[in-house]
Amino acid sequence: MTEIQIVSTVCPHDCPSQCGLAVEKINANTIGRIHGAKDHRYTAGVVCAKVARYAERVHSPDRLKTPLRRTGVKGEGSFEPLSWDDALDEIAEQFLKAEQRHGAESVWPYNYAGTMGRVQRDGINRLRHVKKYSGQKRTICTGLAFPGWSAGIGAVRGGSPYEMADADLIVIWGTNAVSTQVNVMQHVARARKERGAKLIVIDPYRTPTAEVADQHIALKPGTDGALACAMMNVLWEEGFADETYMGEFTDAPEGFRQHLSVRTPAWASRITGLAEQEIIDFARTYGRTERAFLRVGFGMSRQRNGSANMHAVSCLPSLTGKWRHKGSGAFFGNSAIYDLSKVTIEGLDAVDPSVRILDMSRIGPVLTGDKQDIGDGPPVSAMIIQSTNPVTVAPEGNKVREGFLREDLFVAVHEQFMTETAEMADIVLPATTFLEHDDIYVGGGHSYLMLGPQVIEPFAEARSNHEVVCGLAKRVGAEHPGFDMSALELIEQALKVSNYPDVATMRQKKWHDCEPDFREAHFLDGFPQPDGKFRFAPDWASIGADHAVMPPLPDHLEVIEETSDTHPFRLMATPARNFLNSTFNQVPGSVDREKRPTLLIHPEAADSLGLGEGDRARVGNDRGEVLVPVRLFDGMQKEVVVLEGIWPNKAFEGGVGINALTGADAGPPNGGAAFHDNAVWVRAA
Repeated sequence: MTEIQIVSTVCPHDCPSQCGLAVEKINANTIGRIHGAKDHRYTAGVVCAKVARYAERVHSPDRLKTPLRRTGVKGEGSFEPLSWDDALDEIAEQFLKAEQRHGAESVWPYNYAGTMGRVQRDGINRLRHVKKYSGQKRTICTGLAFPGWSAGIGAVRGGSPYEMADADLIVIWGTNAVSTQVNVMQHVARARKERGAKLIVIDPYRTPTAEVADQHIALKPGTDGALACAMMNVLWEEGFADETYMGEFTDAPEGFRQHLSVRTPAWASRITGLAEQEIIDFARTYGRTERAFLRVGFGMSRQRNGSANMHAVSCLPSLTGKWRHKGSGAFFGNSAIYDLSKVTIEGLDAVDPSVRILDMSRIGPVLTGDKQDIGDGPPVSAMIIQSTNPVTVAPEGNKVREGFLREDLFVAVHEQFMTETAEMADIVLPATTFLEHDDIYVGGGHSYLMLGPQVIEPFAEARSNHEVVCGLAKRVGAEHPGFDMSALELIEQALKVSNYPDVATMRQKKWHDCEPDFREAHFLDGFPQPDGKFRFAPDWASIGADHAVMPPLPDHLEVIEETSDTHPFRLMATPARNFLNSTFNQVPGSVDREKRPTLLIHPEAADSLGLGEGDRARVGNDRGEVLVPVRLFDGMQKEVVVLEGIWPNKAFEGGVGINALTGADAGPPNGGAAFHDNAVWVRAA
């Protein structure tokens, strides 16, 4: 009997946890179960169920095995196999034709975070920059969140995530950690067990995280900024504001207290739908607890006013001086603590700032020729897509589909499964999983730089993103040293120029801790702003803001899709526990657990519409409509409806998925998709 080998690697998925993994390697081609690495301080032996059963995905009979060429109409799913050389030759020929006819900007490489590995995710940019193909504005996830956090703090970092275990009050605001980053909950559990800590969850609906909280505050979607401002009103009025701290560590703008004086609990109650006393009690609980830790997530940024929401919430520990204390302050992400050079990986030495940049969240308008997006430049006529599935996940899904159905658009998709985007392609290429290639990772939710070495041989004819980019580069005449290097050589070079341990050391250590010390993490020597001060009054222009609508001080920004007589509900399209974006919606185990797309609706709202449990409803707005069964659910306000999970369009009756209803308009200040911000009507089908 073959002895199972335990191999260390890293979870590649778009979750801040970026878990350290211990993989059961059965032989050169086969894995067993995946476990959380016990010697990784953040993962601490815990991993989500969907990754634990990853063998179901990596060994799925539905994985793509060989390159394919479309033989039928677009979207029909009719393909024939061809060789890798022929496939890459054909893609290169189409790219060169597009360049000759319309210029290099007519080619748009499109990618995102199907892997968070720096080589396999970002190497496509090297091809983009060398060839001067259209750039990509990466707005679909972080576009609204990062500017909002940086507006006050100055960078995307904060207190140590491990300090949750040292807190007496943990506020999880805008993230469903039980479903989307389970490791957060083990640190919460420690604080509750060892310190008797209280857990408060702020979320528009009763998520699995809210279900295990001591208190759930179910505000209306898009009103987080109003709640934060009303809290600050109470904190200042009742003596919890630390004016000494503010004088030393913040910009303490003139008129700030007067600004907050009219942001009362009564004012916020009308906006949030919360009772005044609930707001007051929450503020008092936060104010009187010295060790109060804010664990902030992306959820509140999935609104058109997401950046303003994020900034307002980030103000709370600076108003109260909680940054002074261990187990206090706030944490959102840690991307700014790493200084890993990606010059060679991304070809940053070949960037031409004159090349147009297209907003990835607006792929529908881009592909349908919206002048707001493409300007006077050429239409996009050729694409290669890696590590994302826009036909399923992008906003304004009907328009996205319309764009991909253009006969004059050539599309190559490099994927592990036949996704709905792959079905639209002219050429489909089989891709490796993270277990079948080398990469380097940084943890957004913790502080480790981590090597993710290849564990097993590639499945069938699958090739890595890096191999495909390099093979295509040679055929289109792109020259750069990075195209002649292996993934490991790129990692070695990046580690060396960044003054990190080399690959051999990383193999031995597995991960390298980049955690700042307490003073730096708590900004006790100043915030990463030019003047060292936290900014209640952001300089939005300094973070690239191109909108003039941002509030000068923390506030509720009234740019969300408000309800109306014709659209009386606010729809949130949220993550499902067993999916991660669309990554696991092809895996039978995950699909079986989620069962089917279902609309959560308050029983009283359902009754007024004549809807009962399991009835079919039509949900719609000016962008489209979706047919879906309903589930009665009282864990939210009556005007809120929720659909969990990015299901394939084909999982819905009629073949139209939930993102037909989400808008692609760019949220201020820099753009970003507002998946939780949709005014809709609901009718019995």
